[in-house]
Amino acid sequence: MTSELRLLAKNVSKTYGAVRALRDVTFELRAGEVMALLGENGAGKSTIVKVISGLIRPDKGTIEIDGAPADISTSQLSQQAGIAVVQQEYSTVGTMSVAENLVLGQSTAPKWWSRRSLNASARALLDRVGLSDLDPRTPVEDLSVAEMQLVEIARVLARDAKIVIFDEPTAALSDAEIVRVLDVVRRLASEGRSIVYVTHRLGEVFEVADRVTIFRNGQSSEPIAIDQLDVKSVVEKIIGRELGDMYPPVAESLGDVLLEVTDLMAPGLREPVTVSVRAGEILGITGQLGSGTAEFVQTLAGVHPKLAGSVRLNGAEADLRSRRAGIKQGIAYCSADRKRNGIFSGISILRNLSSPWLDRVSTIGVVRTAKEADIAGQTARQFAIDARRMGSSVGTLSGGNQQKVVLGKWIGIQPTVLLVEEPTRGVDVGARAEIYRKLRELCNEGLGIIVSSSDTNEVFGLCDTVATFYRGALTNVRARSEWTEPELVKEVMHRTEAAHAH
Repeated sequence: MTSELRLLAKNVSKTYGAVRALRDVTFELRAGEVMALLGENGAGKSTIVKVISGLIRPDKGTIEIDGAPADISTSQLSQQAGIAVVQQEYSTVGTMSVAENLVLGQSTAPKWWSRRSLNASARALLDRVGLSDLDPRTPVEDLSVAEMQLVEIARVLARDAKIVIFDEPTAALSDAEIVRVLDVVRRLASEGRSIVYVTHRLGEVFEVADRVTIFRNGQSSEPIAIDQLDVKSVVEKIIGRELGDMYPPVAESLGDVLLEVTDLMAPGLREPVTVSVRAGEILGITGQLGSGTAEFVQTLAGVHPKLAGSVRLNGAEADLRSRRAGIKQGIAYCSADRKRNGIFSGISILRNLSSPWLDRVSTIGVVRTAKEADIAGQTARQFAIDARRMGSSVGTLSGGNQQKVVLGKWIGIQPTVLLVEEPTRGVDVGARAEIYRKLRELCNEGLGIIVSSSDTNEVFGLCDTVATFYRGALTNVRARSEWTEPELVKEVMHRTEAAHAH
């Protein structure tokens, strides 16, 4: 890394109505460095990223690249200036092949490609992000969430960008895929490219960043060298106060078995799975992409069919033929893909909260709106959702508040078991602590909860019992007290590393 400034944004301000998203922000980036960009949702990170990438124009301020004034007021001008963004929201076209997506939008790409040269070029890029086994002719819509993210990164590699912005690139990835992403980031920086790395996963910051810039209330801090920080100090700078323990205490005692899974087989599982969940217990399950964790949880939710085995709820055989059947029996399910399967982004917070239990407040198809508002209001208070915004579109909320809506809406069905995939994906540190506390409160009220997470730190910190999966098989189940965090990481990772070695 050199001390040469690659990008300098000076006195940048942006206002939306009464909201001052950026207030005289100064942001700098050196050649060959990885600058972590941190802050709570709504702190201004996304706005400065949009300014740099040409998606919005600031109200005032200047941008310099390599010491010269730069016009990056449109996305095309930003790309021409050598800036590329790995978006948090995928920009690929689902019906097109991976190879076609990799050249889509490249201003320097040839007008005509032979199918052979297109696929050969795609294979070289896919190799660089660890997708050497992926056929470039595969339609993007057939990819997993993790594969889509890695293809997004490969698209950026297809451009010779000198400034690359990674916007939450690992939010949907498991530990093995995160390792690949961080390797790509380091490689790009070693080639002299400048990296802006936006993330809520602080562990990654200490693995990959050279310096850190923290945003709060639309203002930016002076950049801080990573060796002058630790996780605690970063969290306190982000939220502007001391943060108590991130994770609430584990359960002191557990109740009766609520969910008993015996020799369960389902699509995506290689071996039968046997586990149980007691009242007051959070069972954490973790594993790499393709390990079977998603298939297991989604089968319990009625999303995938049960092929064999037994699932008993409160001692009686559960009907898992459909999602509707699961809901009727008190099985609540929060998908990992919040935007696609968790919320209706275009409708109100109130109607999102009531969506699973409208039958409780309707007669022959007519909703009793006063009753709906009363129950939804109770839920909003319980989950610290601003009651004054109940009529607003849920899509206007931060990621943390959207996730609280996703969790809160299921409380109205009075569930026995709550299944949660990736509970804090795309959620800032302050909201994470709130969500963890809420999950523990629900357990203390007698629920049984299964949390499926690719974040081993989250599983270790939150859960009473931890189960690990590998290639469609349950490999270990132990009380949290019987694990150490390094042991858990090793259990999840070493099998993958051994498989890669062969």
